[in-house]
Amino acid sequence: MKKIVGFLLLLFVLVGVYCGWQVFGPTISAPVDKFFYIKTGSSYNDVITSLKTQNIITGKFLFNKIANQLKYTDNIKPGKYEIKNNSSLLSLIRMLNSGFQSPVKLVINKLRTKEDLASKVGHNFECDSTEVIRFLTNNDSLYNYKLDTNTVMTVIIPNTYSLKWNTTFKKLFLRLKSEQEKFWTDERLKKAYAKKLTTAQVYTMASIVEEETNKEEDKLLIASVYRNRMAQGQKLEADPTVKYAMRNFGLKRILRGHLQYQSPYNTYRNLGLPPGPICTPSTKTIDAVLDSPETNYIFFVAKPDFKGYSNFASTYAQHLVFAKAYQKALDSLLINKQNNF
Repeated sequence: MKKIVGFLLLLFVLVGVYCGWQVFGPTISAPVDKFFYIKTGSSYNDVITSLKTQNIITGKFLFNKIANQLKYTDNIKPGKYEIKNNSSLLSLIRMLNSGFQSPVKLVINKLRTKEDLASKVGHNFECDSTEVIRFLTNNDSLYNYKLDTNTVMTVIIPNTYSLKWNTTFKKLFLRLKSEQEKFWTDERLKKAYAKKLTTAQVYTMASIVEEETNKEEDKLLIASVYRNRMAQGQKLEADPTVKYAMRNFGLKRILRGHLQYQSPYNTYRNLGLPPGPICTPSTKTIDAVLDSPETNYIFFVAKPDFKGYSNFASTYAQHLVFAKAYQKALDSLLINKQNNF
């Protein structure tokens, strides 16, 4: 009898140790990308099945017991959760029960089209790119924000945004709109007003300047050129707008035939700024437009040293001198490349 009692006691202790190990020990295996996703509308069975399928947990029995004790079965919170390898079952359930998600960092630099934004959002968040495009191309959904399908991208101030994975695009858009409103301080608004430009016009001009150069010093002067052309009723004749109109961003040289491409975004055919931005400019470029000096410059062309800077001119005759110097240097460069091929 004593042997039986002793055996049962030992068995009880071993079972207790085993269960304790399973609950408090390092039994959790992290998935390949370290993250576990719970989609909106998922049931408890969906969650536990997914955990088992991905080999994050070894069994369902103890998970069910603890989940019931913590009332997690009726408290499913969608989101993106970081699973640490060798963490405990108890810590896993507590994390899921609390809804303690890993934030998603949405890094926005230069985007050119609404499709680019939709792709980036769809790749990083639960909402799909189709939903994003539907929102961005619907004037009815944009009306309350005083935007339309052309100006909607002016909302985006390039930055890093921290959001939850299951954030709906509407909430994400509201976050972008909030950041835009913070960006347009009283000081910036005064500068735009002094230059007789709306915030959308400043943003759109900055998008062209962004595509023209990455030299901060030249951005100020290029902005002044475009402001001068507008003031004199001239067409902007900005090459990047042709690329945008054609959706051919890899185009190296703009030829005469390209200039005839029919689009409201082609500033060789239409007066003034295009109806919306052609990319999302950096805050530095937006400020370059706001701080652009008063000049007489009407023309600019790349310098012949190919270092990325431009020569600026106030007369066509002066511009021709600079343009010929650049063309001569370009022809020489091409000949040298052919000879070395």
